[in-house]
Amino acid sequence: MATYDPARRTAYDTLRAVSGRDAYANLVLPGLLAERRVDARDAALATELAYGTLRAQGTYDAILSECVDRPLGQLDPELLDVLRLGAHQLLATRIPPHAAVAATVDLAREVLHEGAARMCNAVLRRVGQLGFDEWIERIAPNASDDPEGYLALYRAHPRWIVSALWDSLAAHRGSKVAHDEIDDLLKADNERPGVTLVARPGLATIEDLLDEGAEPGRYAPTAAYLPHGDPGRLETVRRGRAGVQDEGSQLVALAVAEVPLDGDDELWLDLCAGPGGKAALLAATVAGRGGRLVAVELAPHRARLVKRALQPIPGLHKVITADGNQPAWRAGLFDRVIADVPCTGLGALRRRPESRWRRAATDVALLAETQKKLLGAALDSARPGGIVGYVTCSPHLAETRIVVQDVLRARDDVRQIDARPYLPGVPELGDGPDVQLWPHVHNTDAMYLALLQRTEEE
Repeated sequence: MATYDPARRTAYDTLRAVSGRDAYANLVLPGLLAERRVDARDAALATELAYGTLRAQGTYDAILSECVDRPLGQLDPELLDVLRLGAHQLLATRIPPHAAVAATVDLAREVLHEGAARMCNAVLRRVGQLGFDEWIERIAPNASDDPEGYLALYRAHPRWIVSALWDSLAAHRGSKVAHDEIDDLLKADNERPGVTLVARPGLATIEDLLDEGAEPGRYAPTAAYLPHGDPGRLETVRRGRAGVQDEGSQLVALAVAEVPLDGDDELWLDLCAGPGGKAALLAATVAGRGGRLVAVELAPHRARLVKRALQPIPGLHKVITADGNQPAWRAGLFDRVIADVPCTGLGALRRRPESRWRRAATDVALLAETQKKLLGAALDSARPGGIVGYVTCSPHLAETRIVVQDVLRARDDVRQIDARPYLPGVPELGDGPDVQLWPHVHNTDAMYLALLQRTEEE
């Protein structure tokens, strides 16, 4: 009888939660590891197997389709997840092939039955006859004839995402650079990012984080990197004086905070505040200037997360559970507004391994309508002379530049200002006036920022 394998069983259970109930791996896996008290070595293997399998799922399915005698949709979902897990071990890890097959067959026997184990053995032996590059050569279109189709399989991104990222690279960095860099961008999406910390102004300093084992960030004065370990064990994080936040997210929030204003600068609005990381940075920043933040979040459970994030921040900050499209405040009330709108999340694919396979190209148009409405509400909420930061964690042009351009065309009381001076020290920001960050260039999520200023209506 096979010995229980905590790493593979935990990875499998994570895949099943993602496939079977649309769970998020980055939420499921840590809980399983803690609940089962998986040791550090097995936890590292479980993480690599779960995240790696989910990240390349579409490519593994294409390979498995060549090795199974029926459409994959006719397989039991549980068996398909076992096969995906085995394919990842064979094609993308240093696990010896015989060990990868044997361990996966044992897993199939444990979670399914003997018949499934026999089928798993036969299929994985076919998968193992070729290496990953050989499989790509066999199943992918020619790279010269169809570069998007080739990259979609080779770098495990849906084709529509490859196309959208390529278009955005070309718009922001030029056609030749886009051609040269698209593979680097897709590759960066497949590399698991490290942990980035934020020192909340007035509560902690970078030196506090360095004293706890962190390393300085690249660009944001509030950022530090944790090379290893659980950030929740740091004293500054436990006390809410620091948090976990991508450096790109910090940069765009700080940019909104740094644009010079005439007149009062005491009341700020975070229009889509959940889960609260950006809100906490903004609240700490405005508190240092004697002002306060109003944070708005539609989903009650996310609003609770925002309240928790703001608890350590001094000042009379307020969290409202409401729809940002239906303001519960009078127009023109706020000096600064940030609208970090719901989006496809294409800028954070490296953090959410399953998300690329959940989104569809049809999602973009629906989200863009919501994004335009929220940007309009944000502008209505700002006073004349006030600043609005439009932010997405997606580089898709239909969620970024096109949204801003459409809203600007419809209004006479707004002007766009150059965002680049408010990200000092950050290289390769393009021609402006907006800013698009890139994982392969800046080692951040692909955050987008446009800065707009309310003017007097003509």
